[in-house]
Amino acid sequence: MISTFVLFFASAVAIYLACEYFVNGVEWVGHRLELGATAVGTVLAAFGTALPESAVTFMAVVFGTTPDQKDIGVGAAMGGPLVLSTLAYAVVGLALMRLRKRQPASAGDPSIKADQQRLARDQAWFMGIFIFKVGLGLLAFAWKPWLGILFLLAYALYVKRALAAEDTCTEADVLEPLKFRPRDAEPTMGWACLQTILALAVIAVASRIFVVQIEALGEFMGASPHVAALLLAPVATELPEIMNAIIWVRQGKERLALANISGAMMIQATIPSALGIFLTPWLLDGTLIAAGLFTMLSIGVLWLRFRQEAMSLRTLSAVGGLYALFAGYIGWHFYA
Repeated sequence: MISTFVLFFASAVAIYLACEYFVNGVEWVGHRLELGATAVGTVLAAFGTALPESAVTFMAVVFGTTPDQKDIGVGAAMGGPLVLSTLAYAVVGLALMRLRKRQPASAGDPSIKADQQRLARDQAWFMGIFIFKVGLGLLAFAWKPWLGILFLLAYALYVKRALAAEDTCTEADVLEPLKFRPRDAEPTMGWACLQTILALAVIAVASRIFVVQIEALGEFMGASPHVAALLLAPVATELPEIMNAIIWVRQGKERLALANISGAMMIQATIPSALGIFLTPWLLDGTLIAAGLFTMLSIGVLWLRFRQEAMSLRTLSAVGGLYALFAGYIGWHFYA
């Protein structure tokens, strides 16, 4: 058990350090491609850090030989959006509150310095796709697997819209030197891509180790595969997005932090879902439906506040409480 804890903390540290290199590299890649800050967060960074959780779903639904193993993939596809829409946004809110308390000029400022209307549109996109995804899980019909194609098309359309949207830079978006070339004022695309890809490889390996340790801890605590799939695995696989958000908040780039979570949510609503719909019956039981309802409740709050441009740091932090409520429900359901 000691080795499990050592690997747990070592892999978490490795993910954080690799994310430092990843966010630095992906910003330079976006700069070379002349992309705005929001597009970098919603497309480049989100796609890279979404690979671990997509890999969990892929391995479970493709190579799983038992219903429990396939349940892990379906649970990850449903649990990922729940973690992002609650814990990830809450982490950004808490990190911003902590940062502003340290800065006298912005102390007590409750506002979100980002395009809230654009974030509201992202939440609306996600909500529409997610409702359709949950609805499919309540029905059984022969040609359901073909509908997985619609989810891939929806993500492609989202990416096209994100790349086409205009964006502006602020002083906070000034790039730090590329870590692989700290003395080079204008590193080449090759160096930026190399740093990004190597950092992503470390994130993928460390995330896999982290997931294994989470599963081992779950077994040690007596958690069933279903509980591990819904509560433990998604938290582990969403760690890169959360780490990215913390790093960007620390650098004063909250637009990138929020865009990264928003983009990752769209990936989670489409790509892992398409895999699950292609390769499993995609029928949701009571706990998975509950995960969907808690996710929709969180998204509803986020959409309403962003749409009204009234999102405060306290509200952003408070949505994390919905994950705690869901965890309490799961604990009561399985262990009562």
